[in-house]
Amino acid sequence: MTRLRPTDPSQLSINTATLWESGLREVAEGLCRHGIRGIAPWRDRVAQVGIAQARRILDDCGLSVTGLCRGGMFPAAGAGERQLAIDDSLRAIDEAAALGAKCLVMVCGGLPEGSRDLPAARQMVRDGLGATLGHARSCRVPIAIEPLHPMTTAERSCINTLCQALDLCDELDPDAAGAIGVAIDAYHVWWDPDLQTQVERAGKLRLLAFHICDWLRPTTDLALDRGMMGDGVIDLPRLRSCMEAAGYDGMHEVEIFSKHNWWKRPVDEVLAVCKSRHREVC
Repeated sequence: MTRLRPTDPSQLSINTATLWESGLREVAEGLCRHGIRGIAPWRDRVAQVGIAQARRILDDCGLSVTGLCRGGMFPAAGAGERQLAIDDSLRAIDEAAALGAKCLVMVCGGLPEGSRDLPAARQMVRDGLGATLGHARSCRVPIAIEPLHPMTTAERSCINTLCQALDLCDELDPDAAGAIGVAIDAYHVWWDPDLQTQVERAGKLRLLAFHICDWLRPTTDLALDRGMMGDGVIDLPRLRSCMEAAGYDGMHEVEIFSKHNWWKRPVDEVLAVCKSRHREVC
């Protein structure tokens, strides 16, 4: 594993997916107890308490919102369904603005039900992003396209490489004005042989979020068996070094979907391990 200078503890953020069984207040108060400064909530957790109350909870705990998860899921068989996805993403932009989120993460969506037309699905993603970009720009909420591992192509995202995501950014925002960029999730991109080149291509203006966890060997569930940093095969220090060399200076957001392990543990135990692994491994 690559060795680097120590991580800055003030850069640690926790995605609420890491504490999936807990509500927003419980997560926020746990972060406060552990001196963790960043949070990335999922919209369903925000909806449970409402936007106004969510903002109060986060402000009371002094938390910076590194991102809101998620908008997107644009491909659909019918025009009406596609418009519903666009409308939902427009609402997500408003929610991100109300929370002061640094970006809105977009999980773009896979193949429409019954379809085998992958190019058409990718065009629907492009159209959906294009339909939301103006509102995001006016709200000053950058859109962060999150490329997902190819295993997710059918159901969750047909944008699978950082190159594909950056091609969309360049088409929709050719001046790199900061309206759209990428979220780099280690779990989804660590395997890509072109990763370093594409991170360099993205540069500071396009690198909007950095999600960390690990890929276990063996993995028992490709969606819900992510590992804690240091328990798997991803060279996280190398990826962090690449990100920093390209200009990224934002937070490191722990996002661990772990149905049979970390989700079953007490909040304080999980957060203590996140802090120590971020310091020792990343």
